[in-house]
Amino acid sequence: MKNISRRSIAFGAVASIGLLAGCSNGIGSNGGAKIDARVDQTLNFLYSQYPSTRGLADKSVGMLVMPLITEAGFGVGGGYGRGALRVNDTTVDYYSATKGSFGLQIGAQQYAHVLFFMTEDALLNYRRSSGWAAGADVEYVFKDKGENIRAETTTSTAPVLAVIFGQAGLHVGATLEGVKYTRIIP
Repeated sequence: MKNISRRSIAFGAVASIGLLAGCSNGIGSNGGAKIDARVDQTLNFLYSQYPSTRGLADKSVGMLVMPLITEAGFGVGGGYGRGALRVNDTTVDYYSATKGSFGLQIGAQQYAHVLFFMTEDALLNYRRSSGWAAGADVEYVFKDKGENIRAETTTSTAPVLAVIFGQAGLHVGATLEGVKYTRIIP
């Protein structure tokens, strides 16, 4: 069995960062206007492809829209994206999402996601935190076989609902586990 050296871990980290840098994820963008334009496009796509999410948005008190998360990994992995928090269809803050991982992995992928805050308390706790990590209070909305996003929004008591969509790439799985959200100034 081969020993994993510090050099191979460092190489994996550099390779992952290089893969992330090669993807267009909004790093170095022209500020809030560019993020807002991407958020608008993402919401238009979400509502046109998954019409049932319009009702989910109407019931929510706020939405964190991350138009593009880029993940890459080769032993050591990471992910990054930027988005906006919308309350009453108005951007109130901008956030980054970062993710790190270590283990048996190789590949890269991109996807979008929206966190729907279903209660005022959930939104307030999110906005008051200096850095929020998706945890047990997030319930995922899954696609069924007909590619329609479904959620039991009439019976769900989860304070935050997450929709992950638009996956592309060669990296298995897209979850929000281990993702940390931090308020930014674009």
